[in-house]
Amino acid sequence: MKKHNVNLSKTAAHAGVENYAIFQNAGYKGLYGGLTSQDIHKKKKLKKSQQILDHMNSEELAANLFRATQTEAKIKRENIKGESKANLAHFEVGQKVRNTIRNIGGTMPENLPAMDSIGKAKTRLKKAEKKRLKSDAEE
Repeated sequence: MKKHNVNLSKTAAHAGVENYAIFQNAGYKGLYGGLTSQDIHKKKKLKKSQQILDHMNSEELAANLFRATQTEAKIKRENIKGESKANLAHFEVGQKVRNTIRNIGGTMPENLPAMDSIGKAKTRLKKAEKKRLKSDAEE
């Protein structure tokens, strides 16, 4: 996801976006029913220092990946120029992804639970692996 956000950022800059935070929030607002990144932090009870992407499950990550890749493609395909037009494109793509989730009966992304951070999950997996190896060695 980080790689695609970097690509989206470059494409947005090429289109004339100077305030990437506003551009990013436009996509979030479309996908999350009007919520900004700050609103998502509050709703998911994340600390300011925590990154939203680090606390998404695969369902939510997939929706955001689709939003990011399709916004990048749309800006390039339609040769969108200008900050307001790029922001609108990002919002509209986010909204369409949201509508698709609704149409197939999925859970809206803001209603999905926040997951453990990636770092916490890696630590938990390492501990479980060590425990398994120790258990195997004892047999």
